[in-house]
Amino acid sequence: MISGAEAGRIGRALESVADWTSELIVVLNEEVRDGTEEIARRHGAKVFREPWKGHIAQKNSAAEKAAGEWLFGLDADETVSPGLRAEIESALARPTLNERVAAFSFPRVSWFCGRWIRHGDWYPDRQTRLWRRGRACWGGIDPHDKLMVDGAVGKLRGELHHFSAESINRRLQKIIPFSDEFVRQHSDAGRRPGPFDLVGRPWWRFLRAYVIRRGFLDGWQGYYIASHTAFATLARYAKLCEARQTAAAGKPAGAGQRGGET
Repeated sequence: MISGAEAGRIGRALESVADWTSELIVVLNEEVRDGTEEIARRHGAKVFREPWKGHIAQKNSAAEKAAGEWLFGLDADETVSPGLRAEIESALARPTLNERVAAFSFPRVSWFCGRWIRHGDWYPDRQTRLWRRGRACWGGIDPHDKLMVDGAVGKLRGELHHFSAESINRRLQKIIPFSDEFVRQHSDAGRRPGPFDLVGRPWWRFLRAYVIRRGFLDGWQGYYIASHTAFATLARYAKLCEARQTAAAGKPAGAGQRGGET
């Protein structure tokens, strides 16, 4: 596990794995002082403080410190359900099965505004998090890390529980940092957004999440998630247009604003 200031959530995550794993490794951001380290140590974790290197490098650092044959990557806002635990234990107890596969994936279900979301873009959100030592490493593009596996990936049905978005405010707070990172990456790549990006993509994301993937079955929460996804998509491409326009004008982003303006 890697962690920042997660005193309010890391205990729940560690409790879900503490009594059936051989070791707990937590790589903690070196500046954290909210009690996360103390909570992790109370659950038996070995804690290593390191400067933040990005999601991918930080997760690889944590994996390098583990000694077991099989490694499990868990986030501080997740828990392993009893069903997933039982399925993992059963799978790893079958030598003929785990000799054929290098890793296992399983669905992740998110808790949002009082209900589990099991439709739309959020589900099954299959995650590959359990892998044999030496057969996988973290890759992708920060902050969207992905486990790169050398070999076959088996599929489990038990669910990983996800608590990253318990409220609407948490979802709204994520739009700015994620869209900023999107703009940085696509500006570096010379990406030029067009009319489809601004108009077609947001509508398509809503249609896919709410209708095609049956987000309407998740009540008003499903409608909000589809709408939020559409808006977040629009925000990303609109901010990319803004960044290109600002760069063309030769001004730093935010130039020209006076103190007190919003």
